[in-house]
Amino acid sequence: MDFQDHFELGQLYANYASALSAGDWDAWPEFFTDECSYRLQPRENFERGFPLATLSFESKGMLKDRVYGIRETLFHDPYYQRHVVGAPVVKKAEADRFECEANYAVFRTKLSELSSVFNVGRYIDVVVRTEAGLRFSSRQVIYDSEMIPNSIIYPI
Repeated sequence: MDFQDHFELGQLYANYASALSAGDWDAWPEFFTDECSYRLQPRENFERGFPLATLSFESKGMLKDRVYGIRETLFHDPYYQRHVVGAPVVKKAEADRFECEANYAVFRTKLSELSSVFNVGRYIDVVVRTEAGLRFSSRQVIYDSEMIPNSIIYPI
């Protein structure tokens, strides 16, 4: 893996976290390939090989449907999220394909309340080079605690 690939990979992770923290939901699907997988799953299910996931999307179209749902159909108390993502660890590098992991923490701030830790875990990703740059072809979001306050509305 050369410096340019390493730099672009770091930018992909940083830009992803920045877009989600800013609530730029329209940008979220654009971090993925058209044929992609995004799964949000508790650690216990993942480690035991159980397929049950809290959220599971199998294409960019499904991610766009989720964005529509966030904007048009979901009603909840407003809150902000702040994503803090560690540097990606490259587990395997091929010409235009990288298998990576990164730890993350998501903090939530409701209006007139203190910020709190909302969700913590790790990303297990497959990143591929496309004409538009690096994109996720697979993102598994493995969260550590089975306890989720209320529900997961926004992407992690």
